Amino acid sequence: MATLYLVSTPIGNLGDLSARAEDVLRSVDRILAEDTRRTRPLAERVGAEARLVSLHQHNERGRVASVIEWLDSGENVALVSDAGTPLVSDPGESLVKRVAAAGHDVVPIPGASAVLAALVGSGLPTERFAFLGFPDKKGGGRRALLERVRTSDETVVLFESPQRTVRLLQDLMDACGAQREVAVARELTKIYEEFQRGTLMEVLAYYQENEPRGEVTFVVAPSGDEESEEVHAQLMDRGREVARDLLSEGVKPSAAAKDLAARLDLSRNDAYRIVQSLREDTEDV
Repeated sequence: MATLYLVSTPIGNLGDLSARAEDVLRSVDRILAEDTRRTRPLAERVGAEARLVSLHQHNERGRVASVIEWLDSGENVALVSDAGTPLVSDPGESLVKRVAAAGHDVVPIPGASAVLAALVGSGLPTERFAFLGFPDKKGGGRRALLERVRTSDETVVLFESPQRTVRLLQDLMDACGAQREVAVARELTKIYEEFQRGTLMEVLAYYQENEPRGEVTFVVAPSGDEESEEVHAQLMDRGREVARDLLSEGVKPSAAAKDLAARLDLSRNDAYRIVQSLREDTEDV
């Protein structure tokens, strides 16, 4: 039976391609690539003569049957992403599932991964972590992710575009508090590799002054004892006391929520919920 190889490729520094990965790319009959234009220079560099075939999120479902036919005919196939380990926030999940079900071997060729590189370089706990990929841009999915990060007892790794890095830092600070530790890794393994480590407030301030460029990976510290459910509940109780005073003084609800968040280092969502609940209680009386 032929084999599907999942080949990890460099995330920046071409020297990170392993000797085993080079051998596999030279030996297979076809290379499935997310973008053949980006993979071609790498294939030429290692002397791979295999035919390059595109496989991306828009054509994966239709490509699977062809890949299984190639494997059935005895052709070995390699799957690569544009950079890093295939299937990690990249296409290939459906392909691997179907190929394995068809009885063919699926062999990972380990190598570079932005997730692990950022995690081990972050200075944050590494024993237990969760990788959550790219956050939704808006809506319930984004709110759910932020809440998961807020309450997580594991280090969380996220991907984000440079254009949305400042916004994600702001949203994380609103959700987790200004003092939660974070590391933002940029351009990993490349000439301008950079780690910014500190609190969410500190790293946000840095990127508000220094526009981020290149690939960005977030590593967010787990919630600490100070953010336990009991402590959070006590903070919310104090928030209701302060909000009640502000509303009784005639402060508008929107201004009260903003003031409340600033005074107690509450997230904007928590401050809004407190003010809204007090307004509803007043209306019910």
